[in-house]
Amino acid sequence: MSNLQQQKFDLVTRDLRKWQGREEWFFNRDHTDTYELWYEGRYKRAEVWQKKVIGQLIKKDERVKTLLEFGCGTTRFTRWWKEIGIEASGGDISPFMLGQGVHLFDGDLVLADSHHMPFKDHTFDALAFITTFEYYKDPVKVIREAARVGKYGIVFGMMNRNSPKVVRRRVQEMFGKNPFYVTATFYTPKKLLAVIAEALQGRDYTIEWTATGLPQWFPVQQWHQPYGDFFGMYVRLNDAI
Repeated sequence: MSNLQQQKFDLVTRDLRKWQGREEWFFNRDHTDTYELWYEGRYKRAEVWQKKVIGQLIKKDERVKTLLEFGCGTTRFTRWWKEIGIEASGGDISPFMLGQGVHLFDGDLVLADSHHMPFKDHTFDALAFITTFEYYKDPVKVIREAARVGKYGIVFGMMNRNSPKVVRRRVQEMFGKNPFYVTATFYTPKKLLAVIAEALQGRDYTIEWTATGLPQWFPVQQWHQPYGDFFGMYVRLNDAI
């Protein structure tokens, strides 16, 4: 981006603070400009396990060769898919996040709302939502859009409600700190399964999930129990033509 382009971008986006009628951290450059630093610091170990869980789930479906990651942000995960043999594209509603992503990712990116994906039916083999689904106002509609655009499946990477960190985050919010989760809806595997069942009523699908984000001293780091900071879930669409 040239200096002139940067100036135009700053001018157009300086007053943006809201999405879906509410203030969001990913529309605030005080937060988005330092987003990548989270993964390079104390969040690094969590990222390793999250990618391991997500990769295990989606690679079981050998039909998936292309993928659209919605809510891709700065493309932290979008850059990673090719490491497991999947050609990825990204979409996000935040011009601030994508403004960084275009410099970090050499694939296709689109500025769009996940509730109205600007793609034809079955454009991709799969859709991915990595720690972004928690912010959607109409999750049923988003899943239906994902099942329309993604032919074979949908993969979720979710912040787990069954985690002591959720309590800590809510306490921090009460004191005006930690603005990242104020509008987030935390899911458990059971809660997400119920939303998926409503969205995909009448479809033939199977689901597999696993959790991670457990304390480092814990004897296992991944298990099929609904506890931990993070869980991955893959919806395999069996009736895809």
